[in-house]
Amino acid sequence: MSILVVGSIALDTVETPFGNAQDSLGGSALYFSAAASFFAPVNLVGVVGKDFDFSKIEFLKQRGVDFEGLGVEDGETFRWGGRYHKNMNQRDTLFTYLNVFKNFQPVIPDHYRDARLIFLANIDPELQLDVLHQVKGPELTVLDTMNFWISGKREALEELITKVDVLILNDEELYELTNIPNMYDSAHELLQQGPRALVIKKGEHGAVLVTVDQYFLAPAFPLRKVVDPTGAGDSFAGGFLGYLATCKTIDAKHFRKAVIYGTVTASFTVEDFSFNRLREISRKEIEERVETLRNMVVF
Repeated sequence: MSILVVGSIALDTVETPFGNAQDSLGGSALYFSAAASFFAPVNLVGVVGKDFDFSKIEFLKQRGVDFEGLGVEDGETFRWGGRYHKNMNQRDTLFTYLNVFKNFQPVIPDHYRDARLIFLANIDPELQLDVLHQVKGPELTVLDTMNFWISGKREALEELITKVDVLILNDEELYELTNIPNMYDSAHELLQQGPRALVIKKGEHGAVLVTVDQYFLAPAFPLRKVVDPTGAGDSFAGGFLGYLATCKTIDAKHFRKAVIYGTVTASFTVEDFSFNRLREISRKEIEERVETLRNMVVF
């Protein structure tokens, strides 16, 4: 069963202590698709400019990503630039040029509208709400957001949270949404608004899954070197939802395993710039890391 993703496609310029990349592939929709396509076909909705080089995404087409929902508009593709500090939890945004993404209005092709699983990548919550109005009763809808929308489009975001099944965010965003410092209490405050589950990303400290009746902590996969953290969150979502796409039913056990698959998939992304690692690895290598992570926590 295909997964629908609606989000950004960007050309990123990134500097880290380990080097730099100029105008490399990026954006939430592409990182998600590169990760999720290891598990299931992906239908992508986004927009690029006339300057976009489609040969760069040929590897995603070969992995089952459908780009019929990708619009091409006059103008330039969304561009973002960032510089990471030695502590890669700290990042400076050097520039953001929305370009054609500024006027993006998602139009879901007819044969995408009955998707079983949907990922609303990090874009304006009003656009995310519009996507939900265009689709036909998905089994699971997963939402990603950020501080910018929490402060700037709070009313729309709060409405959206009542309509989704899973909310993915980091611990700072969780606190900003609820103003409750205790993570467990804060998560349950949001669960009362409608979602079945929250996934709280904690970077190098892993991720936490919270539902009404379970609390699951997954460690991050240990890495000797993180080259570029860009796209890690969207790759996590891709691994998470991609694994769930392989399940006949979605229950508590599968949510837990999905968090592990998300964590492992993201661990490959950060080992190099852009999609360099996700382009070259196999599903077998993902499964090997899943088993390694399993052995780390069994006692």
